[in-house]
Amino acid sequence: MIYESQLAETTTLRGHNGDLIDAYFARPLGAGPFPGVVVIHHMPGWDGSHKEIARRFAHHGYATILPDLQYREGKATPEENSASIRAAGGMPDERTMGDVQAAIDYLRDLPYLDGKVGVIGYCSGGRQAYLAACTLEGLDAAVACYGGGVAAKPEELSDRQPVAPIDLTKELKCPLLGLFGIEDTRPSPEDAKKTEEALKRYSKTFEFHTYENAGHAFFAVDRPQYRVHAAVDGWKRVFGWFEKYLK
Repeated sequence: MIYESQLAETTTLRGHNGDLIDAYFARPLGAGPFPGVVVIHHMPGWDGSHKEIARRFAHHGYATILPDLQYREGKATPEENSASIRAAGGMPDERTMGDVQAAIDYLRDLPYLDGKVGVIGYCSGGRQAYLAACTLEGLDAAVACYGGGVAAKPEELSDRQPVAPIDLTKELKCPLLGLFGIEDTRPSPEDAKKTEEALKRYSKTFEFHTYENAGHAFFAVDRPQYRVHAAVDGWKRVFGWFEKYLK
């Protein structure tokens, strides 16, 4: 069902260690009940394009929350926050997962939630969506869009990101959809193949799709990497996945 009316606003979450952080919340106007979706933004930050994504999910009948995972950087713009995060060595997994768990709990506390919550992430958020699906509680479906670093090599690990999510595949707790571009380098087609092999090894429920003539960030309508054929089909698959496992 398509919902022409919706509410969208900035709210706050008690994230990791009880820190108060910003989040963008969008939901259909109606009695519900609605399934929930946590959107994990890309490394460039908590920006307008991802708020549009949250509203798109609300339009399709999902109560949606987009936490600002870089809020603690305290800069004036998402670009500055992102630069600060990059300079520090990337998003810290422990804090990020604490914030995402808080977002899941926020949705599950809504009186009009139907009891199901999914997660979707893009770019670094794709890696974090995979990590969340393996380590957090309360998820019923996950979508990882070109998640760089899922199959990270040992030399790519750090204090902030001490584990390759692929190594946690045995613990995956919900069905996973993965979307990739054949021209991407992080994740490369070889990375996606390694992840697929791990999912098969542990008999997980998943689907992977790789698009020709597309690279990283093919969903990003505000970037040169946007590829309409991949994005249009990708959105159909995302909504089909959540329709199957959340509604």
